[in-house]
Amino acid sequence: MLSKNMRTSLFGRPSGKKGAQMHTYSLFEHLLFPPTFLNREKLGHQLEGKTVLITGASSGIGEQLAYLLSEIKVHLILVARREDKLLAMKSEIETKAAQISVFPADLRNQKEMEGLLTFLHQLPDGLDIIISNAGHSISRSIYHSLDRYHDFTRTMAINYFAPVQLLLSTLLLLEKKKGHIINVSTVNALLLPLPHWAAYQASKAASDTWFRSAAPELNMMGISTTSIYLPLVRTPMILPTAAYQNLPAMTPQHVAKIICSSIYTKRRTYKPWWLIFGQLASVLFRRCWEYSIPRMLRKKGNGNEGV
Repeated sequence: MLSKNMRTSLFGRPSGKKGAQMHTYSLFEHLLFPPTFLNREKLGHQLEGKTVLITGASSGIGEQLAYLLSEIKVHLILVARREDKLLAMKSEIETKAAQISVFPADLRNQKEMEGLLTFLHQLPDGLDIIISNAGHSISRSIYHSLDRYHDFTRTMAINYFAPVQLLLSTLLLLEKKKGHIINVSTVNALLLPLPHWAAYQASKAASDTWFRSAAPELNMMGISTTSIYLPLVRTPMILPTAAYQNLPAMTPQHVAKIICSSIYTKRRTYKPWWLIFGQLASVLFRRCWEYSIPRMLRKKGNGNEGV
């Protein structure tokens, strides 16, 4: 568990680091997101000597996860677009117990993806765990998307095609080590879709459906699978959407602990406790929602500017 003086920060590491912006849960957020117990002894025992790949590692959830694992004798492979941030993280983490490799790459770029896959297949100790965390979010109305087809191709590229290609290429590596895949998803994949989020929600739903469809076959190969369904998380990805700033949201540190817990529990899914009520409402009140949402949109005007 984090010590009392390491209170959660909004976008950075624990607030013991200079420059970290403070964010503590409100009472309502405490109710929505109860604390997650992390057994560090079990986590260390599970991970010692293993190799863990984290995509989207330079900020938000991926960054906090890397720092949380830094005290364990594990080989971390951090993948993200920002080389300067990855090198700064490497400089700090390599002073601790973990061994760290960084691989700057935009996973939408086929040449860079192929470079990463070549690197992974040349690892002398193989690959044990993949944490598929990289993603991109866009909020934009259909009206403002008429000349922005690229919004849909780029979200599909990073949220769906990239993780599918990465996993297909590394499945034999994971099979050899009886490995584990953790897919960071969203609660929206299990609820009625929202206006203005067509590009993002379609790509995340595709990724979630693919992963759930493939999971029984992966389990048969000896590969464990975990789907993490997250609500709003206070990462840099939500900054451009002003409406999100005052909504309840998890901290990336909390999510990192949930992911770490799933590494040794091998739980198949993580869902917020209240999601079942949202799913039930999605079934019972679908017609009501479909009738009322156009009226709500007309009152607010046609669409948002995008992220």
